[in-house]
Amino acid sequence: MHHFISFAFTLLVVIGLHVSVQSTGNFVSLLTVTNGLEGGLWGQRELCPSGTYAAGFSLKVEKPHVSDNTALNGIRLYCVSQTKDLLDSNEDTFVQSDVGSWGEWTDAKWCPSGFLTAFQLRVQSAQKLQDNTAANNIRFKCSQGEGTDLLLQGDGTDRGEWGDWSPLCQGKGICGIRTRVEEPQGYLRDDTALNDVRMYCCD
Repeated sequence: MHHFISFAFTLLVVIGLHVSVQSTGNFVSLLTVTNGLEGGLWGQRELCPSGTYAAGFSLKVEKPHVSDNTALNGIRLYCVSQTKDLLDSNEDTFVQSDVGSWGEWTDAKWCPSGFLTAFQLRVQSAQKLQDNTAANNIRFKCSQGEGTDLLLQGDGTDRGEWGDWSPLCQGKGICGIRTRVEEPQGYLRDDTALNDVRMYCCD
């Protein structure tokens, strides 16, 4: 009995520490959209290093093929500081939450200046008798630029519909991400990979 109580106490301490670690961060607002699906589980929140913000992104995408498609599998945010010249930006510093098992990473897309400040998700609604893919693509708004320069669209696939835009960031820009990803379902079962995403904004 003593060993059980000791083990239970240790487990609570570990869980408590884990929760406290996950609760830290300097984000000031959370961005969500209404058309994400509920397949899979939410991964860990991942934040850019302090003082940096997402100015670019790339996607992990499975290209369409004959059998089971998963489309969008992952989203990677590239973090830069306010003082960094975006023309000299590289892909060394990035954050990503959980990522699906299929596809390849696309080339990065960058805001001409400023940071990512809102997003829109393209999602295929649940299909009863057809192949389900869930999230297919994503768009971002940039905080600076003119006309079409303010909008960045990923190289995802085209199933489903674009949902409503998330709110605009409170703070300087997006600085973190959390994704909801369905794990592989096994032989002859329908896989969807990425189902939903949340973005975090920092001041």
